[in-house]
Amino acid sequence: MKLVYLHGPAVLDTSAILSEHDAMNAPCAKRTRLAFLACAVALLTCSATLAAQEPVVAAANAESLFTSRDPKLSANKQVALHIMRDLLEANHWELADQYLTPEYIQHNPNVVSGRDGVVKYFTATRKPTPIPEKMKTKIVAVIADGDLVIVATPREYPDPRDPSKRYSTTWFDMWRIKDGKADEHWDEAQLGPPPGITPSGQ
Repeated sequence: MKLVYLHGPAVLDTSAILSEHDAMNAPCAKRTRLAFLACAVALLTCSATLAAQEPVVAAANAESLFTSRDPKLSANKQVALHIMRDLLEANHWELADQYLTPEYIQHNPNVVSGRDGVVKYFTATRKPTPIPEKMKTKIVAVIADGDLVIVATPREYPDPRDPSKRYSTTWFDMWRIKDGKADEHWDEAQLGPPPGITPSGQ
């Protein structure tokens, strides 16, 4: 497993070690992929926090991260690209059937499983905008292995220790691709308090 981090987005190559393991122990291949991808996420996160925090740096050309020399991995990354750009950024959820399976298993605690559920969730509060030729969403890294694709994006929040300052961190989305569409989704979302209730319960 190789991690390359040169003053910018990290690039992880797990293909060699995963292929060797899969050949020796095929029944454990999917569990192994998840374990290696979890390690990849940890490495990408730790790379910015080993010393004093450095700002999370996005790639200059986001679309270039959604390609691979492996045709299958490239196709899976392209599904993630369309989800990020066409659905999540431009809010063209009428295209959801092109990129999400009807079952679309959802691990975000705020959204029910099923394509219809995620479409209802986003169309309730967002209006479509033109799909950009170049996505505006900042991307740090895109990792693909087997049927899984992870997309890392930078985020900024107010510093709770000093409201006059902001800090950057990284958000992760992961999709399982099945027959050219996303069939399962994970992210870091947490349940928020009910309307009118603050996190402290007041």
